[in-house]
Amino acid sequence: MNIFRSIANFLKKKSTAAYDGAGHGRRVANWYPSNSSINSLLASNLETLRARSRDKVRKNPYALNAIEAIVSNCIGTGIKPQSKAKNAEFRKKIQELWLKWTDEADAAETCDFYGLQALVLRSVIESGECFVRIKVDKNNALVPLRLQVLEADHLDASKDYPLQNGNVVKTGIEFDKKGRRVAYYLYKEHPGDSQSVNLDSVRIPAHEILHIYRPLRPGQIRGEPWLSNVLLKLHELDQYEDAELVRKKTAAMFAAFVTRLDPETPMFGKQEDVGGGVVASDLEPGTMQFLDPGEDIKFSSPADVGGTYEAFIKQQLRAISVGLGITYEQLTGDLSGVNYSSIRAGLLEFRRRCTALQHNLMVYQFCRPIWNKFIELAVLNGALDIPQDPTFPLVKWIPQGFSWVDPLKEQTAQMNAVRIGFKSRAEVVSELGYDVEEIDAEIASDNARAKKMGLDFDTIPTNLQEKNINDDAEIDE
Repeated sequence: MNIFRSIANFLKKKSTAAYDGAGHGRRVANWYPSNSSINSLLASNLETLRARSRDKVRKNPYALNAIEAIVSNCIGTGIKPQSKAKNAEFRKKIQELWLKWTDEADAAETCDFYGLQALVLRSVIESGECFVRIKVDKNNALVPLRLQVLEADHLDASKDYPLQNGNVVKTGIEFDKKGRRVAYYLYKEHPGDSQSVNLDSVRIPAHEILHIYRPLRPGQIRGEPWLSNVLLKLHELDQYEDAELVRKKTAAMFAAFVTRLDPETPMFGKQEDVGGGVVASDLEPGTMQFLDPGEDIKFSSPADVGGTYEAFIKQQLRAISVGLGITYEQLTGDLSGVNYSSIRAGLLEFRRRCTALQHNLMVYQFCRPIWNKFIELAVLNGALDIPQDPTFPLVKWIPQGFSWVDPLKEQTAQMNAVRIGFKSRAEVVSELGYDVEEIDAEIASDNARAKKMGLDFDTIPTNLQEKNINDDAEIDE
């Protein structure tokens, strides 16, 4: 018996996993996760995820509002460049040239460059990825650069095979032996367009295509829609709310139920048949109606959804907001349960995510290569002269500044940080979304104009100094 007991204990120890999540007991009996690569998972599921994501954005107000919240906070009025070239004249010229080109950036002529930023990010969130084709338009005398934004559907994912030259095509993207992108196979027309007649894909060199997406795992080559992990919850929440709405609507259609002995005897005086088996009684305010023996009226009392309905909906929406990386208040617009500290804490975390998206996604994948191409074509086209300065292509991208509920506290904190040397004034201006050189030029222009016209404002530092000197002199006298 001791031998059998020892064997049983040994087998029991062997079957116990070191981690609960790696166990094989009853609690995880139906848990069979896939260990496939991210590219294999997306290759078989991306089209369905993309279609369902777009469907929810079209039909569900929460999904649409979540995307608008991310885009408006990450892009706003645009992520704008500030040239870091040392030559002041060159910086001024390149900024003026860029400003003129932004209105001509869109090949479809529907947005300026900053509108394209919002369009690209919105497409990345909704579809998982977006393609931008860089076109050289020789008809433009200024800078021959045009940008064509293409949806993810333009990529011919059916192209998936090795090539004789050693390259390999994976879901429409061609890679060389070192894993570098060589080309993209894109449809000339959107394959979902009912008027599409040419569905042959064309091989386009990789240097003409920008592929914008958020990589979540090493080696990932396609983008995953950002709503993927909340799609089912959004869908079922829609069904639940629709069911509750229909139930209440159906119950509210019944006002009262009348029971009478003689079906031929009219009740409540004169009646009118309005059709559909519905009879309207002619009642007036203050009416006292006597019923015959055996007749009774029962008024409809539709069951309420109960006190847990609102709490349940809020909990589901909180889970959705977490999955999307935004606050519950941004998702729903419900500010009833917040105070200054809680909303500020939530916004700080959200804005950290926005800052990461601005620099790691939009600036690196979209803005940076376009700026480099802009400089190259501007020089080749004669719009810019190359200065004797190797720093002339350097640029700093400045997103739109974030506003706060209590700007006075924020401005006071920024002022103190500058005074004690923790920040530069240029950095503070950049955080507000402005170019410090433009701000300084505007201030100097305002001050000069005010002085010329004899205007006296407390906002002009020189006037404040003169006032203090005059006030001190008057006190001494």
